Amino acid sequence: MKVIPALLGETDILRVLQLKPGIPSGAEGTTGLYVRGGNTDQNLIILDEAVVYNPNHLFGFFSTFNTDAVKDLKMYKGGFPAQYGGRLSSVIDVRMKEGNNRSFSGAGGIGLITSRLTLEGPLQKERSSFIVSGRRTYVDLITRRINKAKEDDPDYEPIPDYFFYDLNAKVNYQLGERDRLFLSGYFGRDAFGFEGDFFDFSFNWGNATGTARWNHVFSSRLFANTTFTYSDYEYNIETKVTGFSFNIGSDVRDINLKSDFYFAAGAGHTLRFGGNVTHHQFDVGRLQAGSDDGTVSFSAGDRFDGVQFAAYIGDEWKPDERWNLNGGLRFSGFYNDGHWFAGIEPRLAARYSLNERLALKASYAHMRQYVHLVSTSGVALPTDIWYPSTARVKPQFSHQVALGASFLLGKDFILTNEYYYKRLGRQVDFVDWAQLFVNEDLEGEFAIGKGYAYGMELGIEKKVGDLTGWIGYTLAWVRRGKFQPVDPERFYSSAEVYTPPRFDRRHDLSVVLMYQLNRRWSFTGTAIYGSGDLTWVPVGRFAFQDIQGGQLELIVPDFGEERNNLRLPYFLRFDFG
Repeated sequence: MKVIPALLGETDILRVLQLKPGIPSGAEGTTGLYVRGGNTDQNLIILDEAVVYNPNHLFGFFSTFNTDAVKDLKMYKGGFPAQYGGRLSSVIDVRMKEGNNRSFSGAGGIGLITSRLTLEGPLQKERSSFIVSGRRTYVDLITRRINKAKEDDPDYEPIPDYFFYDLNAKVNYQLGERDRLFLSGYFGRDAFGFEGDFFDFSFNWGNATGTARWNHVFSSRLFANTTFTYSDYEYNIETKVTGFSFNIGSDVRDINLKSDFYFAAGAGHTLRFGGNVTHHQFDVGRLQAGSDDGTVSFSAGDRFDGVQFAAYIGDEWKPDERWNLNGGLRFSGFYNDGHWFAGIEPRLAARYSLNERLALKASYAHMRQYVHLVSTSGVALPTDIWYPSTARVKPQFSHQVALGASFLLGKDFILTNEYYYKRLGRQVDFVDWAQLFVNEDLEGEFAIGKGYAYGMELGIEKKVGDLTGWIGYTLAWVRRGKFQPVDPERFYSSAEVYTPPRFDRRHDLSVVLMYQLNRRWSFTGTAIYGSGDLTWVPVGRFAFQDIQGGQLELIVPDFGEERNNLRLPYFLRFDFG
């Protein structure tokens, strides 16, 4: 992963995933993931079991995952195991490193925009260890010096400050022969702002997670993990004008307790079962404003508290050397403000090896999602709003089927081919001209609709030898439609038909090559081709007149009745390292 060409010298695991079939980005250059036609909020992204609500820095150009602190990553696009739930399109399970329990070590680096440092070592040799890893951009340190040098120039416009940082930490203790304890945490922030003589502006956002996991071995056939997690994501925008200030923001906070049991039942069966309960707290559309002397004060916003729960059982069965079957049932539910939602989510995946070279696979998964991300932009922004299921905004759901095959070509190459179809229900979007803040009926700005996606994924990969890499191609169709505003008096363009969303991309091709010249030198290159994204542009404009017939300054664009009415040109990018 670290040898793949990086943006401004920063390796990024989400960018690596975008090079795989079926995982296109949204806007070119960003780390947003639209897996098999799903929205960005339909990806369950967890770090040591804790949910990461916004995995992006710098408005999507970097992810929150510091590769120096990451041990491994698992991703599921379909055939989801029963222990995962709460999202519709994918699961990205990231695990942090646990530290070296034998000796102390450190590593660091200075990049074009960030510096990073990682320290690890034993707390008690061979029984406990720690790791601490941090990184920070330093562009703001440069811009501040430039602004300082130019502060006497009356025509100079100061450069805004911006920086982000991450801090990962983890310790683990071997409590005994049967018990082990893991404690980990993540804290990251983005900060943007500038100061003027009469006007100050700041925009901050970030994630925080914490995990405590106890592993207990009951016997050689049964062990369990009991995990407590905390997740928080918030953004805050503050503006100060002489004598007056206002603050807007939003926050989502989770506290989760879960237990997972693993049981080797014999006869080729491995059972996994357990459950979890999560308390959600949402602060939506928060606004506070007032004068410095306290004579004027105003506040608005909504707070929701919800409880989400689930129980599951899954069985991985290997009846012989050819078959691998994985089935499960998950029962999930959500409670908010006197309203209950619940349902059963069946899962099934099968793999059959015809011979040593050819294997066939098939899967089905039904998923339910109780929290929603609603956005008025074409890219993932920190100001997008997380909102719970309510009486008028019911849980989303999906049904996905997939068929595929893998074939070993010679000794070095693996060819994979997969076809999928996904049906989506109760999709959430904004009505036209939505008003997000200082709104007593925010749900009235929503529209509820349907969707579907289908496509083909083709990949060929070489993992051994001096020359390695892969080629991935995706042919896909995505549609959303039949949207009905929650408030019947509001309007939604293209409400009665299925139209492609902004992230509909027909063709997506990635080529990744890595050549190991010797122990010291390696060369890498990537080529990425993609069909153009869609955008929504005005088809005209309205110019208002006063009663005397004179034209007013107010000119309002007319976007027409068809959303996403312009497809941008294709893009082609080459990266070398």
